[in-house]
Amino acid sequence: MEDQKVLDLIKELVHRLSSLSQNPNPNVPKSQNPNSSSSDSSRFNQSLRYAIRILSSRMTPSIAADEAAMAESIKRHLVTQGKSSEALSFADIYSKFASKSGPGSVNNKWAVLYLLRVISEDRKTSKKQLSSICSGGLPAIFDTQMSEKSRISNGKGVGCNGGVLVVSKDPENMRDIAFREFSNLLREENEISEEVLVRDVLYACQGIDGSYIKFDVNVNGYVLSDSISVPRATRSTIRKLCELGGLFRKVKRYISESMERFPSADVGTVGQAFCAALQDEFTDYYKLLAVLEAQAMNPIPLVSEIANSGNYLSLRRLSVWFAEPVVRMKLMAVLVDSCKVLKGGAMAGAIHMHAQHGDPLVHEFMNCLLRRVCSPLFEMVRSWVLEGELEDIFAEFFIVGQPVKAESLWREGYRLHTGMLPSFISPSLAKSILRTGKSINFLRVCCEDRGWADAATEAAAAAGTTTGRGGLGYGETNALELLVAEAAKRIDKRLLDVIYNRYKFKEHCQAIKRYLLLGQGDFVQYLMDIVGPELSEPANTISTFKLAGLLETAIRSSNAQYDDRDVLDRLRVKMMPHNTGDRGWDVFSLDYDARVPLNTVFTESVMTGYLRIFNFLWKLRRVEHALISAWKTMKPNCISSHTFIKLQNAVKLKLLSTLRRCQVLWDEMNHFVSNLQYYIMFEVLEVSWSNFSNEMEVAKDLDDLLAAHEKYLNSIVEKSLLGEKSRALYATLFVLFDLILRFRSLADRLYEGIYELQTRSSDSQDKKKPSRQKSIKSAEPGSWISEGRKALTQHAVKFLNTMSQEMDDVGNNYSSLLTGFISQLPVQQHIDLKFLLFRLDFTEFYSQSRPKI
Repeated sequence: MEDQKVLDLIKELVHRLSSLSQNPNPNVPKSQNPNSSSSDSSRFNQSLRYAIRILSSRMTPSIAADEAAMAESIKRHLVTQGKSSEALSFADIYSKFASKSGPGSVNNKWAVLYLLRVISEDRKTSKKQLSSICSGGLPAIFDTQMSEKSRISNGKGVGCNGGVLVVSKDPENMRDIAFREFSNLLREENEISEEVLVRDVLYACQGIDGSYIKFDVNVNGYVLSDSISVPRATRSTIRKLCELGGLFRKVKRYISESMERFPSADVGTVGQAFCAALQDEFTDYYKLLAVLEAQAMNPIPLVSEIANSGNYLSLRRLSVWFAEPVVRMKLMAVLVDSCKVLKGGAMAGAIHMHAQHGDPLVHEFMNCLLRRVCSPLFEMVRSWVLEGELEDIFAEFFIVGQPVKAESLWREGYRLHTGMLPSFISPSLAKSILRTGKSINFLRVCCEDRGWADAATEAAAAAGTTTGRGGLGYGETNALELLVAEAAKRIDKRLLDVIYNRYKFKEHCQAIKRYLLLGQGDFVQYLMDIVGPELSEPANTISTFKLAGLLETAIRSSNAQYDDRDVLDRLRVKMMPHNTGDRGWDVFSLDYDARVPLNTVFTESVMTGYLRIFNFLWKLRRVEHALISAWKTMKPNCISSHTFIKLQNAVKLKLLSTLRRCQVLWDEMNHFVSNLQYYIMFEVLEVSWSNFSNEMEVAKDLDDLLAAHEKYLNSIVEKSLLGEKSRALYATLFVLFDLILRFRSLADRLYEGIYELQTRSSDSQDKKKPSRQKSIKSAEPGSWISEGRKALTQHAVKFLNTMSQEMDDVGNNYSSLLTGFISQLPVQQHIDLKFLLFRLDFTEFYSQSRPKI
């Protein structure tokens, strides 16, 4: 009943449209057209069939339902065809049509517009098809008149009827016959059915050889045998599909081999996590294959039945199903090739490089994979920075530890292995991680401190993680940096507090400055006075125990006795290796016993540097001490020189000349030694110490403290002419020191000779009869008195000439060496050495007297 009503409405619509088309001018009656009655029925039937065909079709729009856009498209189409007036009419009609609303109006206006547009396009298509099928041109659908003879007899096939392309059903099922023939043709071209090929492809994708598709070692993949006859397109499709099987085989072989070798060192926990992640990806892959195998069990229908059969599997459908798995499997195969010889952090870094991809699918896949792979690494980082534990039995971590002594723990116990550093951890962050764990181990092993545990707990709480497992992972770089920063800040602070307060690092540095760098003046002076006689003896005859006793005596006799007993107990005498002929002055030195953990700073190499500085300062102090001793000898003899008035003029003049030469040379040497000592003690030692103290205050960790102390020691070495670039100056300086010591010996001989001459001269002037003992002494062979006054004068002149000549040799050599030494100072790189030049040559005496280069 409903269908009949719809049909009546269609007929009424066609009738009205036909009437409007036949008589567009309503003022002209239909009776005036003699042919209208004969053609009305034919046109009406044609139009009705066309309307029914259009309305009964299942047209699915391929565009979005946009009413305004469709109306605009129709207007634009009319304008482009040169029908501007019709476009305006359409716009007016559409505005009225669109404004209609309420009961009785059309709700889906867009569908009506779309129907009109399709009908318009269909009219054009029908005209072109009919003009190629039927002879001659055909009029429009509602205006055409075609002969019934043009229709194909028996109502079969395709024909032209009134401008309408008529397709009638073939009662003999010609369509099915054609489909069957096509299916038979496919079977003739394919030696095996598509169902069998699909099954073999599914086998190949699981790494299993099928009946016709097998693994070929030469091409390293699954191929269909060349002896099998299939179309080229089918063979190409199979080759593309079987690529997934080759990739699957490669990845699976890598997993199997790796798991067989585990727990060997070349696999490790990161490699195991990588294999587990790949295996999890295989789980989803196996599920997909199970679904496909279930569909493959349904037979592939004939071509004529495809429209009604959807639950089957063909090669083309496999291509669609395998699109995404192929991408994932290719990526896994690339990762397997990249990680064959890698492990640990190096493997994680290599996988991370492949994650830098713009494809969202690849990016998400790599992130999921890396979270699994990097889990062991991040657990090692957490354990290291919070507990100081290095659980790396497979050598996968970028921090490597080795067994060393306690004093070498900080410098040599742990180091970065850059080959295992993942690319997603920066070198600066890696150094912070290394230092944090080292600090914990240093506190635990060297300082025997347990306060770091509380600091680590506070750091974990501040970073939002826990000391238990978890809390870090790949992609959480900010969380990792925050944890490391918080742990480093608290643990380094704890370490410095222990070093400064419990082990009194600053106090020990000051003690080394006072004793090894000879900053305690009264102690040094008293020590030189009491050990001088011992050190003048051959080195192999000196007792170390006796020197240790003298050292203790010097301590008790100076202000050093008020120092901390722990400091004084560390001060010891050390005799350096010596050769035959060396004196005690050449091998004597002081040593300071820096125990754990202070020996981390005061290592053997550092103490060797302090020993070099001590030897230099000790030699300088010895020279100063020698000049002071010479002055003590010279002053009283100069005062008593009036006793030589009765000597002959030649002797007196020679004596006064020699004494003046000795005094001038002593003044010159004393000027040099005094200014050099002032420069060393104040400009070098005190300034370097001040800078070191300031850097100790701002040090944030032990590395900063070590760097500050190393800078302090290097500054002293460089400024004291002990550096590599000042070796020539250093050698010249020690020759000058030897000349000064030679001068002191020469001065002692001179004044001893003068004193003896004075004594003999006084005895010769004594008018009293000498006693028996004096007579015996004066009669000894070689005595000046026994030889008489003349002989005394001759011997005095000879002695003074000899001393004067030696004095001149020493003076000339000294002046030459000093001038050369001063001439080398301007070319030194360190600016403080130029200040030494200013002090030594304040009056420009040496710069004016030396030849210009």
